[in-house]
Amino acid sequence: MSARRSSRKPDALRPVKLKLGAAPQAEGSCLIATGATRVLCAATVEAGVPPWREGIGGWVTAEYAMLPRATSQRTPRERRGARARTQEIQRLVGRALRAATDLTALGEHTVIVDCDVLSADAGTRTASITGGCLALWQALAGLVGEGELAVNPLRQLVAAVSVGIVDGEPRLDLDYEEDLAADVDMNVAALEDGRLVEVQGTAEGTAFSRVELDELLDLALVGTRRLFALQREVIEAES
Repeated sequence: MSARRSSRKPDALRPVKLKLGAAPQAEGSCLIATGATRVLCAATVEAGVPPWREGIGGWVTAEYAMLPRATSQRTPRERRGARARTQEIQRLVGRALRAATDLTALGEHTVIVDCDVLSADAGTRTASITGGCLALWQALAGLVGEGELAVNPLRQLVAAVSVGIVDGEPRLDLDYEEDLAADVDMNVAALEDGRLVEVQGTAEGTAFSRVELDELLDLALVGTRRLFALQREVIEAES
């Protein structure tokens, strides 16, 4: 069984830092650092909604990008449309943020949350959800403060974390080396009340059992509960 970086226990998160207002020009923003992974999440509020949302409520969506030197070797910029992986991640982030939002209460507003990866050491999609939630909260709180909305439409927080089986051991919050070596790799997004938003699990090397699946889900929810506590600390400090 291989040791984890910094002697981290199997159920331990990497050090997490959350900084609101990291992009001061945006209506809401958060710089999230989880270990060596850093993602800048910035929320933009626009008046109006897509035609198919008119008369129904607001809309929340997300875009995701990785800066060329977020990785050890340069990744070319996506100049001619997003790659399949990018599209899949930004759709995941958007779904997670919408699951936490009362779109009816949002009214005729669209919120776009841009998630730009500054440094990647695995877990960029889960960090985008966790940090994107705070950027969204700040943008919506601004609408309340301006009198545009009566209450903040963010009904509860949403966060996400990775789990996996490495060397036969279930582990929380995989870094890049663990992600490469994992026999099972899973990303879990959950709401503050414990309900699951999305589970993405794959047997990379060895098929996993239902017992192992339940163990990984329980481990993921341990992680998201800790992330919710950190998110709440940031919100309370801002309020």
